[in-house]
Amino acid sequence: MGLRSPAEQARILALLVERVDIGTDGLNLRLRIDGLDGLAREMRADGVRLVA
Repeated sequence: MGLRSPAEQARILALLVERVDIGTDGLNLRLRIDGLDGLAREMRADGVRLVA
């Protein structure tokens, strides 16, 4: 994937993260499963090989 610009990093983060809640008892992070799938498809289209 290589280095990405700050704008591209923000776009990727927006694709992956639905919500972040921060409280005195910790952090709750809700991910977008469909965003992860879309990002994986985009990476494959760019020629990036995904390894589990």
